[in-house]
Order: sequence, then C-alpha cells, then structure tokens
Amino acid sequence: MLRLFRRDTPPSSPAHDRLDVAHEGRTYSVSLKRVTGARRFTLRVRAATRDVVLTMPSRGSMSAARDFAQRYAAWIAARLHRLPQPIPFRNGSIIPIRGDDHLIVHTEATRGGIEVNAIKVGDSMSRMLQVSCGEDYVPRRVGDYLKREAKHDLEAAVRHHTKQLGFAARRVTVRDTTSRWGSCSASGSLNFSWRLVMAPAFVLDYLAAHEVAHLVHMNHSDKFWELTRQLAPSTDRAETWLKAHGTALHRFGAEPTESLSASRTKVR
Repeated sequence: MLRLFRRDTPPSSPAHDRLDVAHEGRTYSVSLKRVTGARRFTLRVRAATRDVVLTMPSRGSMSAARDFAQRYAAWIAARLHRLPQPIPFRNGSIIPIRGDDHLIVHTEATRGGIEVNAIKVGDSMSRMLQVSCGEDYVPRRVGDYLKREAKHDLEAAVRHHTKQLGFAARRVTVRDTTSRWGSCSASGSLNFSWRLVMAPAFVLDYLAAHEVAHLVHMNHSDKFWELTRQLAPSTDRAETWLKAHGTALHRFGAEPTESLSASRTKVR
C-alpha cells in the first residue's frame, strides 16, 4: 500500500470517479474513493476484484489524484500482472468443488443439465463436471450449479451447528461477496460467499460455525472464539487455509482480458 501525505487540496467534481494511467503502452483504470477526513492518497490493488482503488481526501483535486496514480503506474502494472490468471467457467477449465479439482466438459444439448462424474485414470480418480447446454450458456450453468450446491452445504452446516445450541438461524443466503466470507445480521440472518463451495469441506464448515457463533456473541471476544472452536475443532486449520488460498477462489469464473485495466477477504 502506498501513501502520500497531502493537505489543503481544492474540491473537484463528484462526477469524476475514475481515471486512467498509462505504463509501457498499456492503460490501467483506477477507481476513486473519496473519504471524509482522509489526509492521504492511498493506492490499493484488490486481488478479489482485480481492480485498482485510489482512496483520497474528500476535497482532493483530480489533478493531484492523477499525478499520484501516474507516479505509481509501474507499481500498479506490476501488482496487477502478478495476480493469478482468471479461470473462466468454460469447457476444458479445471475448477475446485469441495476442495477437489473438476474438469469442465461441455456437451452440446438443447436442454441444459449438469452431472458430476468420476473416471479412473491410472491409480487415481479424475472428476468431471459434465455440462449439457449450448456452449454460450456454460459459464452461467456452472455458476448457477455452484451457487445451489453452496446454499445446500451451508444450510446443512448451519442447521448442524444451531441444533447443538438449541435454536435456528433466521435465514441463510449466498452471494458473491468480495470483502468477507460470511456475516451475521442483528436479526439473525446469515450470509455467505457462494465461493466457499470450492474450498475443502472443513473450511465451509468452519465459516458456518463462525457465523452461528455470532448469533450468540456479536463480537470477536474470547467467549466467541471459544464457542467457535467448540463447534468447529478445525477452526485454526481453516483460518490458515483461507489466508493461504482464500483470495485465489475469486479467480474462478472470471473471464480473461487482454489488459489488466480495472475491469479483500476476511471473516467478520
């Protein structure tokens, strides 16, 4: 993260929320985020969304923002190109499901459907996700399938943990979140990233236990962590896995682009 102290900068039009910087023949788009009370310009490359954000004082000028971003254009380019390449939901792609790699195999058909098959290759088993539909519909079919499986697994895990505590969650929903893997509302609704279905089962189970524990303790106190570890003994192992591999789950389903122009993950 890069910071530059600035003060007394004049206001600029709120209509300008993006700017472009150039480096070695490529153009990179930078989103602007004005923050009241901020006194520094801060550049950040977000791995989950594969974009660049420049946080700036609410009264910062566009010219100052552009100068700052251009000064670090080489840094922006290097960080973006260091990101793992996206893996689209297309025929021939390999994606993880519950921690195991699956090869997407497209079969042309007028009616859509998905089957999970396994074949023996040598001494090991190779898993396939066979998608029957028009080729253009493969990404949507795979995405919809993963979201359904994620909701099924998360609902089952939440039921298991809440049953131990003697109550039920109000609702369980799945979304494509980029800033957190799960959340718990004051009303008792739990929300999760559907991408957890691509992680090993013990990771998904831990996230379910984590949010269920928030139904009892709406904080991260010692009592909260004690309950979380009681519900999910694999808590520390799962946290380690998420720190090492969690961000990479966002690469799946994204379409590659010729340039890395603008088109975090934590537990709370």
